[in-house]
Parts: sequence; C-alpha cells; structure tokens
Amino acid sequence: MRWTLKPKPKASKIEDLKKSLQVDTTVATLLLHRGIETYEAAKTFFRPSFEDLHDPFLMKDMDVAVARIEKAIAQGENIMVYGDYDVDGTTSVALMSSYLITRIESVATYIPDRYDEGYGISYKGIDFAHDNDFSLIIALDCGVKAIDKVAYANEKAIDFIICDHHRPGDKLPDAVAILDPKRDDCNYPFKELCGCGVGFKLITALASNQGQTVQDLTEYLDLVATAIGADIVPIVDENRALAYFGLQVINTNPRPGMKAIIAEVKKDVLTITDVVFIIAPRINAAGRMKHGNHAVTLLTETDFNLAAQYAVDIDQFNTDRRETDKRITEEALIQIEENNEQEGFTTVVYREDWHKGVIGIVASRLIETYYRPTLVFTKSGDKLAASARSVSGFDVYNALEACSEYIEQFGGHKYAAGLTMRPENYEAFKAKFESVVKETIDPKLLMRELKIDSEIELGQINDKLMRILKQFAPFGPGNLSPTFMTQNIKDTGYGKCVGEDDNHIRLTVTQSFNDKIVCIGFGLGDKIDIIKNKKLFSAAYSIDENHWNGNVSLQLKLKDIKE
Repeated sequence: MRWTLKPKPKASKIEDLKKSLQVDTTVATLLLHRGIETYEAAKTFFRPSFEDLHDPFLMKDMDVAVARIEKAIAQGENIMVYGDYDVDGTTSVALMSSYLITRIESVATYIPDRYDEGYGISYKGIDFAHDNDFSLIIALDCGVKAIDKVAYANEKAIDFIICDHHRPGDKLPDAVAILDPKRDDCNYPFKELCGCGVGFKLITALASNQGQTVQDLTEYLDLVATAIGADIVPIVDENRALAYFGLQVINTNPRPGMKAIIAEVKKDVLTITDVVFIIAPRINAAGRMKHGNHAVTLLTETDFNLAAQYAVDIDQFNTDRRETDKRITEEALIQIEENNEQEGFTTVVYREDWHKGVIGIVASRLIETYYRPTLVFTKSGDKLAASARSVSGFDVYNALEACSEYIEQFGGHKYAAGLTMRPENYEAFKAKFESVVKETIDPKLLMRELKIDSEIELGQINDKLMRILKQFAPFGPGNLSPTFMTQNIKDTGYGKCVGEDDNHIRLTVTQSFNDKIVCIGFGLGDKIDIIKNKKLFSAAYSIDENHWNGNVSLQLKLKDIKE
C-alpha cells in the first residue's frame, strides 16, 4: 500500500470551525476534508433531516411520469414493475410494487432471468406484459439504454416509464418518461442516487398528490438504505439522509422480509457496513444462484412467518454462492499463474463453465491479489458474458468504450460494468483492453492507496473522540470511516498472530508510559516481524469499539503497518 496523508486544511479554516463547533483540531480537520466548513454545513452533516431531500419534481420527466401513473391508476390499467436481478433492482421492484399496491390492485412484478434473459429489459419480459394485458411498464435500475426494447414495446402499445441511474448513451429510448439524474438535460441537484433512490423519488412525487410527505413513506427506507449500501453510491447529500433514516427503520421497524434476514444473522444493531456484508449478499444471492423473484417475494411479504421461511431459502442461496465464488476464484488464480499473466496492467480470465451469477464477485476477489482492472468471462448461450471491476481512480467503463468494436453490449459505472461479446472476439478484445489500460492508467493507481485523514498521537484517542466519530456514520463512498496514522509506536511485547492460518495479528501498542491500546490487524499476519522485539513502527488504522462480555473498550483496527 502507498500511504497518502491528506493535505492539512488552512489553519484559519481549522480555527474558525473549532470555535464555531467547540471541537478539537482533529475533528475540525476531518470535517474540512469532507467539505464541511460552516456551522450550518456541520449541522446538516451530523443531524440529517428530511428537509435535506430535494423536491422530486426537479427531476426531468417527473411530472410526466406521475401523470401517466395517475392515469393508469384512475383507469384501472394493469401495471408491471420491472427491475434488474441485483440488490438495487430487486429492492426497487419491492419498493415500487409495495407502494402501488396501496393505490391499485392490478400490479405485478417482473425480474428477468439472469441466464435466460440477461441484464436489463428483455423482449421476453415485454412479450409477457403483452400476453397478460399490461399497458404500462415501470422499469427500475435499468432501461436507459434499451432503445430497441422500448421501441418493441411501443409497437405492442405498451408504455414505458424508466427509472434509472446509469449513464445514458448518445440517444435515449422513446419512453413516456425517463427519470435519470445522469441525463445531460436533467437539472436535478444530486446526480448519485441509486436505482432504488430514483424509485423512491417517484413514489414521493406520487404520494405528494395524495397530500402525503416523505415522512409518510419512511417504511420504504429500509429498502433504499440497503440499495445505497449495496450499489456503492456516495453516501453524501441526499444519500446520506436516506441511508441515515433507512438504517433507523432497519434497526427499529424493518419490513418482515428484512426482519427475517436479520433474525437469521442474529445481530442487534446493524450499520451500513452490516447492510453491505450481511443483508445485501443474501438478497443478491437469489438472483445469482436461483432467480431474483425470490428476493422480491421475501421483501414484499407481509407475514413474518412466511418471510422467515423464505429467508431460510435465501440464506442457503448465499451459502451456495460463497462456496461457488471461492472455487472459481481459486481456479482463476491458477489460470493466471499457468498463463504467466501475473504481470501486466489488466486481468482478463475466461472459462466456459464458470457460474455467471458470481463472476462479478470473483472479479473483485482477483483485485485483492492482482490490483488492476479485471474482467471475468464465462459462456452464456452462444456468447461470452463478463463482469468488469476496476481499481480506485480508474474508469473501466471508458476503457470498455474504447474496446467497443469487439463488444456486443455493455453498461455500468466507473468501477463496475457488464458486457457480452462473440467468442471469436475474446482474444482480440483481451489484447486491446490491455493496451487501452496500459496507455491510459496512471501507474501509481496499480498500487492500492491508503488515504489517511490525520496524523495523531495515541494520547488523543479517548471516549469523547469516539463519540464524535460515531456521529460521522453512516460511512461509505464520499464519507469513509476516518483513517488515522501514528508514528513511533511499539508493541508491549505480547503481540502475536491469531486466527486461521495465523492470518491476523493482535497486539497492544504504546507510545508513552500512559498510552496503551489494543490493536487488531486483519490480514496482516505476514507483517508480524515488523512489531517484534519492541521495534518502533508506524500504523494506519481506524478507531473502533470492542464489545466483549458486556464490556466496551476502544481498539485500533489496523489497516497497515510499516517499519
């Protein structure tokens, strides 16, 4: 890892914030790094409010979308709610269908089969809508590039409303309304909503016609917070408020399906990190291993006993997923070694029998070993399908665009994308992708960067600082958990490797006679020599609470150590 200490803000700004907020230099510095320079900005940050949410009608086409849905409700039309099979898609479908069913009975949901239909809007889904007399499809977390599919629906007299957050192409589909804050002609103030977030803005707009406010819709925010965490969107601005209140719902009054998942994992209070690593993988596992419908069924179920049964199935899907992605990761690493591809600027691997549902996870796992833009391919029908993942600071979507001559279809974000291609194009694409990345990536991006907020002394770590740091949550992109650095510390002499295969280290460090604090370093077992014999070293860490036998104590969660 390369450690990067964030530049210290201007002394005058630090002093101004210290005075106005009555905080110390460390806290003022953390806030300034997050763009918070005034008392009012700090108040908004520390005390999220529903008033922080923007007017949904500021989004392009929102008025048109609301008018079309109100017409469908008034005339008793059949409405299909269509969404992708991942967490963002299934939570979006659960949210929209749950709301609409309170206004009209004739609502159905549709999740495409990952293997038969692939990502996004499908002809099969449109045919299903036509055969069952659906005249309006509301598509969530997909559709902004589905020009041909929407044209096909128009031929069958089916209207489309698209709620998406992906980057549009040069041309937009001919839909009744396209809600996407990333549209060039959309002036919505916040561009980083997830698909479920866009769906929530739509139901907020619909509810306002009924005299309701956003406070009347809090029951849906457990879904929104889950999608925000799973889709790795920046937890700033509107997303921060939605995640904050969504976590409150998850921890106090979640929907039965969410409650059933939480009961399976037996955890009292969930953070956004828990949402990302506990709830989201289970919801995702349905679409990966079986079908996304299982997730929607769980998330829309109103009977807890039934939801608990569905949650057991979902948990099994997740267990199967873990075993599968572990096996494929091992096979991919062997392939890289056998082909002598440990060096280079990219990782591109392929095997026709790899499970399509987990190749995105495998791509992320491979980045843990070879830190570079990565694609994992498998066979999907008569084509190849791939998931792409990137490293911090590099736009893999743009790199794929530069290779589009070999690609049939692709879409996604800066750091994650999916694509399909003909098998005969694989080798040429692989060479071109390597070439494009080599020419465009800054070499330093190929070494994992550890951004450090502030250098502090061990003596500055206390309960008061921890109380303030907890108020910085929910954490995520744009507001990561603060990382500190302390130099010239040493182990008290009892540090050791712990865990399976001695992968981790546990030690107590000191900087002076009075400062002692326990540290845990996950995955740092191979650095045990750095702490031996009470040698001085530097540590980068976050400050954490350790709960044990009813006692709570502060500990450092080490991210890296250096001599």
